Amino acid sequence: MTAVLLHSLAHARTGDKGNRSSISLVAYDPRHWQALVDQVTEERVAALFADRRPTQVRRYLLPRLHAMNFVLDEVLDGGVNGSLNLDSHGKTLSGLLLTLTIELETSP
Repeated sequence: MTAVLLHSLAHARTGDKGNRSSISLVAYDPRHWQALVDQVTEERVAALFADRRPTQVRRYLLPRLHAMNFVLDEVLDGGVNGSLNLDSHGKTLSGLLLTLTIELETSP
């Protein structure tokens, strides 16, 4: 197995609505889709964002697009209108997601 950073396998984009963040993750290569499904789980994403204290993390799979969407509740310090946070929109949260390490099978 070889460990690689998620950013080398996929790209991500973040959106927000109130105090909820939505992060889309799209595989560059469909061959990596199953590894992403297996390893980029709700549990791992919740652990990665633990310091933001999400009340819930949900994952929605979009297999025909080789993509998934994560919805994280209560992670934006109240959202754009209720936060003193410099990134109250959470646009940089996708960058954090892309720091996850993914294990890929090494070809012989």
